[in-house]
Amino acid sequence: MMNYKRYKRNPVLDYPERKWPDKQIEKAPVWVSVDLRDGNQALVEPMVVSEKIEMFNELVKLGFKEIEIGFPAASQIEFDFLRELVDKNLIPEDVTVQVLTQCRENLIDRTFEAIEGMSKAIVHIYNSTSTLQRDVVFNMGREEIKQLAVDGTLMVKKRAESFPGKIILEYSPESFTGTEPEYALEVCNAVTEAWGATPDNKVIINLPATVEMTTPNVYADIIEWEDQHLDRRDSVILSVHPHNDRGTGIAATELAILAGAERVEGTLFGNGERTGNVDVLNIAYNMFSQGIDPELEIGNINEIIEMYERCTKMKIDPRHPYAGKLVFTAFSGSHQDAISKGVKAMMERHPETWEVPYLPIDPADIGREYEPIVRINSQSGKGGVAFIMDSYFGFKLPKGMHKEFANVIQDISEKQGEVAPKEVMEAFRRTYLEKKEPIHFRKLQMFDLSGEEDTEFDTEVVVQYTDHGMQKEFKATGNGPIDAVKRGLSAELGINVKIVDYEEHALTGGSNAQAAAYIHMLSVDDNHVTYGVGVSSNITRASVRAIFSAVNRLFGDRFDAEFSRANQ
Repeated sequence: MMNYKRYKRNPVLDYPERKWPDKQIEKAPVWVSVDLRDGNQALVEPMVVSEKIEMFNELVKLGFKEIEIGFPAASQIEFDFLRELVDKNLIPEDVTVQVLTQCRENLIDRTFEAIEGMSKAIVHIYNSTSTLQRDVVFNMGREEIKQLAVDGTLMVKKRAESFPGKIILEYSPESFTGTEPEYALEVCNAVTEAWGATPDNKVIINLPATVEMTTPNVYADIIEWEDQHLDRRDSVILSVHPHNDRGTGIAATELAILAGAERVEGTLFGNGERTGNVDVLNIAYNMFSQGIDPELEIGNINEIIEMYERCTKMKIDPRHPYAGKLVFTAFSGSHQDAISKGVKAMMERHPETWEVPYLPIDPADIGREYEPIVRINSQSGKGGVAFIMDSYFGFKLPKGMHKEFANVIQDISEKQGEVAPKEVMEAFRRTYLEKKEPIHFRKLQMFDLSGEEDTEFDTEVVVQYTDHGMQKEFKATGNGPIDAVKRGLSAELGINVKIVDYEEHALTGGSNAQAAAYIHMLSVDDNHVTYGVGVSSNITRASVRAIFSAVNRLFGDRFDAEFSRANQ
């Protein structure tokens, strides 16, 4: 048995006054991309300057107004990258660049050297406040750790006074989730006091889940408690920076927003140390699915994926929310059937809001319109096969035909696995449209008998066909061409059939429009039923082809056997 007793539970805040469970997310927070810093440092192969510039430009295009670009005091590459952004005037007026530095004077000096010439910048300082790191990493007490934060704040403040642009201070008590809440509050209050924060000169207090250590509700409790107890609350922008160690970073962030967080730092697709930072796109798309403006330009997810994978050399998991190749795909038969019916209802009803089972958003809204919603394998059912035939090829199979053709595809999928739409259509063609032997329809002449005396029928047909390659012809009458052809074939071939149902529809528009016809035919003698399908630019011809298709499916083997015996 696993030795679970090696681990202890993290403490839970006693906070019965919590209000966040009764709230709803109403608007998007301030989004901050840390892809170029937190994301980049977690890459096996960190980005070079050209790749960083490409990603920076894409982040701007996506609508991020605050972008942390790195740790310029710690790396020449990051210093050069920032200088290139400044020297080439690549930072738009409405975008604020954020730079990270530890609370050390030489690093802060180098940081201000890096941001020289900028009209504004966020200088982000941090030091670890957790009980564990105070003990085993820094060997410092609470007062000493707090003084590091205050000293760092004063060093930034002194340099900000002579900086020609605007400096916004951000402070993070690193490893906040491993810090006593009342002590984290004490440190943060000391920082806002040292900075002299006012409503016109706010401080960003960023409370990171540097390591996700407990359930999302506990994180939300601590965020709300800090929010309610911070000094100078009207002079503070409350920010969160969640990681995903427990796999609940998204939930923790959404609950933190309910608890008072106004700002969220994260990365595209959750790239970052260990299991990653929180995925800002995931949260933004979640908001979008609830009718909330995400305030990011994220309507083309394929474009974002392509840039991300090229710059980071990381691949998106096929099950990644919204971005994965399979997330809008249904293999299950019951899911496929529900999706098919839901899409059909949307097309018929034209509702103002999107409502399709198993699809929380319309894939087309995020640029996924050309990717398959339904894919066929051995787990698929009749609804999925019908959906493919309709959405890809325009064949609206009669409901009674769904199971018959699904069984054909089931046999294929059990042998080879997934069946592509092209293969579904090929099977449909073989099974129905090309079922032209041994009785092959060739030509039809039709005469209107309405008004004629001495006849109970209104239509006469002359049908030319081949039987095992031999030219033949019959003449027959009936109530319409379908009835007449059925009567003629029954007499010619010695079969007893009944047409149970008939459907038709247009396949394409324009002057070269094609029509599809479906005949549901019963063999009266043995009660076997099947469908036949015909396609033609002439609907009557399409119907006759469908009749011959059904006859060949019902009696083809019998006709072949009789022909073989007769020619022995």
